[in-house]
Amino acid sequence: MASLIDRLKVGFHWRGDGDVAFADVTEWWRDPVVLRDLPPAVAALVPGEPTVVIGPASRGTLLGALVAAHLGVGLVELRKNDRVAEHAPEFLTHRLPESYHEGGARLSFRRALIRPSDRVLCVDDWIETGAQALAAHSLVTSIGAAWLGTACVVSDLPADAPAAAALGLRWLLHADEL
Repeated sequence: MASLIDRLKVGFHWRGDGDVAFADVTEWWRDPVVLRDLPPAVAALVPGEPTVVIGPASRGTLLGALVAAHLGVGLVELRKNDRVAEHAPEFLTHRLPESYHEGGARLSFRRALIRPSDRVLCVDDWIETGAQALAAHSLVTSIGAAWLGTACVVSDLPADAPAAAALGLRWLLHADEL
């Protein structure tokens, strides 16, 4: 039987031409063995006992829900450009840098969903620059909650990148392995 890492590699594809390539991980979600084995593998990357998982929309929320269910804790969706958050003071928001590939998207969640007593695990499928996870970190720590770290399936950051250290980043695969 193929290991989880082998299955992740088989289910991964680069799409696009020579100048522009996009990571396609949609096959992961079709593989029931990956769906079964990925949540405990991702949860085990970061030490500690989270009380809540936060995941950026959309695949971070998908994976975050699987990890949260495995851990028996709740999930907070880190939403992108949520129109409700624009008009509701009960939401915390953080604007991504204009250099981020979505051109300065706003990330937000409802303030009451993370409490100062929470221990937060951030989960995403792919960390490219760390911008979304750094935004989550900023929002979570502004509440006074404890940041346990960031767990992802694939990291594209160098292990010694300042963002990797700030996030407590751990991963199953590095992009160089794909």
